[in-house]
Amino acid sequence: MKKPVALVLSSGGSKGLAQIGVINELEKQGFQITSVSGSSIGSVIGGLYAMGKLPEFTVWVKTLDRKTIWRLMDFTFSTYGLLKGVKAFDKMKTFIPDVNIEEMNVSFVAVATDIINEKEVVFNSGSFYDAIRASIAIPTILTPVKYKETILVDGAVLNPIPIEHVVRKDDDILVVVNLYGDKQVELGKAGLINENHIPAKLNGLIKVISKLAISGDKRSLGYYSLLTATTSAMVHKISKQNIEKFKPDILINIPYDSSDTFDFHKADELIKIGEIAAKEAISIYKKTIPC
Repeated sequence: MKKPVALVLSSGGSKGLAQIGVINELEKQGFQITSVSGSSIGSVIGGLYAMGKLPEFTVWVKTLDRKTIWRLMDFTFSTYGLLKGVKAFDKMKTFIPDVNIEEMNVSFVAVATDIINEKEVVFNSGSFYDAIRASIAIPTILTPVKYKETILVDGAVLNPIPIEHVVRKDDDILVVVNLYGDKQVELGKAGLINENHIPAKLNGLIKVISKLAISGDKRSLGYYSLLTATTSAMVHKISKQNIEKFKPDILINIPYDSSDTFDFHKADELIKIGEIAAKEAISIYKKTIPC
């Protein structure tokens, strides 16, 4: 019999594509994912898996290049964020229709943050797209979501690795993917925007957006640089505490410098990173099992 797995997928921007590789490797090695919880990008990947649409998403995301990603970025001059996040989901809906979470093949939970009442909001029913849109609402980058009588933002604000929310069974093993693993390589600054493909009249806007949302020296006092460094420290600390508290059976660490937030054009590379990391972690786990 296949060993049942309760899988927890963390937040982490485009690094979340590595979680596709993790899922591929788990299934390749005979594990059966029976439940999944996710925060931010982890909710996207986890939900797509739970509804059986991860293969379709994988095919699509591998076609993305920098130019296509730019076209999917629907900028807004709202004081609440830089992007509306509508274009990308509208595109996904053309080949992955919305479904209710409670109707998915695998138990699924997405986590968002109620910024008004300072608490987590757990989605285990209702629209998949509504749930993940709230879960990925990165403060200052993606506009927040109005929900009932409050406002929701990225689940990573309070719970980047939602281990306590995954549905458990007595005989399953807990597998956690941590996208905030130790730094592995020194990456050069890879800008998301290729100005050769953008109309000249947008150059001014591009420069502003680049400064705010793409790059920056952590030692500088630039707005996005400072915000990123601050939130990264907070999220890394919360993630470490959650992992230490729940002690997963298999912990799969993805180096936090594997990609920047919007590097979705690196799908092939990131999926491979996930497969390799999963293979190593599973190998270590199997050595601890009595023969």
